[in-house]
Amino acid sequence: MTILQANRFSSLVGEIYDAAVDPTLRSGALEQVSHFVGGCAATILSRDAARLSIEIHQHFGTESRFRQLYRDRYVEQDPLLDRHVAFAAGQAIGVTDIMPHADFVTTSFYREWVEPQGAIDLATVALERSDARTTVLQVLRHRSRGTVDEAMRERMRLLAPHIQRSRIMGRQIRARSHTVDDLADVLDGLSTAICLLDADGRVVHANAVCRQLFVDANLLTMVGDRIVVRNTQADKLFRGLFEVVADGEAHPAGRRRIELATSADGQHYLVHALPLKRERSLPRDVAATVLLVQKAAMVPSLVPDAIAAAFGLTRSELRVLMAIVEVGGVPDIAAKLGIAETTVKTHLGRLFEKTGAGRQADLVKIAAGFAAPFAQRTSRDDDTV
Repeated sequence: MTILQANRFSSLVGEIYDAAVDPTLRSGALEQVSHFVGGCAATILSRDAARLSIEIHQHFGTESRFRQLYRDRYVEQDPLLDRHVAFAAGQAIGVTDIMPHADFVTTSFYREWVEPQGAIDLATVALERSDARTTVLQVLRHRSRGTVDEAMRERMRLLAPHIQRSRIMGRQIRARSHTVDDLADVLDGLSTAICLLDADGRVVHANAVCRQLFVDANLLTMVGDRIVVRNTQADKLFRGLFEVVADGEAHPAGRRRIELATSADGQHYLVHALPLKRERSLPRDVAATVLLVQKAAMVPSLVPDAIAAAFGLTRSELRVLMAIVEVGGVPDIAAKLGIAETTVKTHLGRLFEKTGAGRQADLVKIAAGFAAPFAQRTSRDDDTV
């Protein structure tokens, strides 16, 4: 191989791997593969081990009618498709490795499928072989180039492992991409605000509820790619949480600490930060911490009944507990429920006794633990298809 050919080969290998990342580049890469090996058309196809089905993955230079004819009629007449088992892995083979070319030109496969495409010969190389199926690169040779020669076989053999690895990489990238997209959809459906932060505290991902918190800007907001806390009490709380996360290895029990924060508009939120397991060698911009922010609000009907059943609460005690979550202090609860403050304090004492809580903040945390995990859909959401 000359220096020019070596440079061209190196450039082509780069294009093959680029196509693993960007599927729109695959057709162009296959076209360059065909030209480089001396072909006029190329196809990557698979056949299952039982010979019941064939799948064409990529193609260049063949018309749709010839692809359909190959599937429907001529796949069984292809002299090369199932012959790779008898040859060394990665070896490219041409028709003359199987039969005399003079005999090949008398076959209906040649006369009705190869020759009408302006070709005189073809070569294949196996890309993947398993118990389930075989995948090959098939290249047609134009009549002006003559039959398949050793140079063509050698170039196909050199390119085959790169095409194979590119296909494997492409599948892995697509699988990971689908997994990430699916996970993002799941996170967007949760009622808890979830934010992934890197080792330097920058936001890597935020779900829909978290993004809305940033928009509302009553508790948290975004400045650049970092979270800014809106009030001093919450800021101190957040700093304490992240100190616990940073010191998690030394104090593992502290990694489960949950704090109660109050937003600028008086809403209560449960805040929890915990570290993700990550290798020390990973880049610092990889997600390192999960921040969870749950609004301390009751979900009508289902959640209050579950809390009442869990702690044996009376209807009056449950009403006071829900009011604690929603409005907070004893005077506000009394005003909301239309009862005396002394009555509120009586029910509050019974709630402490039944739940084991020692403060109102603890009651809020307990109640929030019964909240439904999925975000409530609006009527607009329900109308969306």
